[in-house]
Amino acid sequence: MSEFKDKILMCPPDYFSVDYVINPWMAGHKEGLSLERARRQWDALRDAIAEFAEVVTMDAQPELPDMVFTANAGVVYGNKAIASHFMPHERRPEEQHFKTWFRENGFELLDLDDKIGFEGAGDCLHDRGGEWLWTGHGFRTEIVAHAEIQDFFGLDVVSIRLTDERFYHIDTCFCPLTDGFLMYHPPAFDFDSRVAIESRVPPHKRIVVDTLDAGDFACNAVNIGDQVFLNKASEPLKASLMNAGFTVHEIEVSEFLKAGGSCKCLTLKLHEPVRTA
Repeated sequence: MSEFKDKILMCPPDYFSVDYVINPWMAGHKEGLSLERARRQWDALRDAIAEFAEVVTMDAQPELPDMVFTANAGVVYGNKAIASHFMPHERRPEEQHFKTWFRENGFELLDLDDKIGFEGAGDCLHDRGGEWLWTGHGFRTEIVAHAEIQDFFGLDVVSIRLTDERFYHIDTCFCPLTDGFLMYHPPAFDFDSRVAIESRVPPHKRIVVDTLDAGDFACNAVNIGDQVFLNKASEPLKASLMNAGFTVHEIEVSEFLKAGGSCKCLTLKLHEPVRTA
């Protein structure tokens, strides 16, 4: 039995490439990616996370370059999972592989209508202080999915709307942290969403990320206990995280930024225990 309470799903970058453009970060990178460097960076992230959590891997598949981004496989709660239905057609062939993995690993899977766009833990994040799900819409997940998520998991859903196409999933600009802290980039959200965030997260728990750090995907971080793994953070941001009790690990994943993803995109947290009163 694993000594760790957290379990993280990753998929090696065996077929990773930038073959199409489905977000602004991908533009201009079709020829400029090093698979060898990407593999070294993925290995370094996996090894760093494995010091604090059990890492399990699924097989990569030919001609599916974005399967490496397992955050978009789906979202889990207890033994239930909701697999993604991708808005970009280029990623839809991944869906059958993710659904098969969930079923073969004992998850009860929601049969979400395939007309509804939903992109997993890219747009659906458990709060780490309260019993609700922060769930995005605006680019890749449709708001009609939110009621389905709430009914299946039996958790409140807080809908937050993205307005900047660079931040096409909420996990690119929003990271709930242990003990109810939140690291986020407010300009990525509309006014009503910022109000919803501020009404649920008190000021002393909010860690605001500026434009420079947001552009380095600092919010796309993996949080395990008091450990935070991210691509890059400024000294002020690292100080804010450390003052909140977190240890920061900078793991360069520059090759994956060329596809619009970073540390969090490369992982899916599988251990989300059902909370009891």
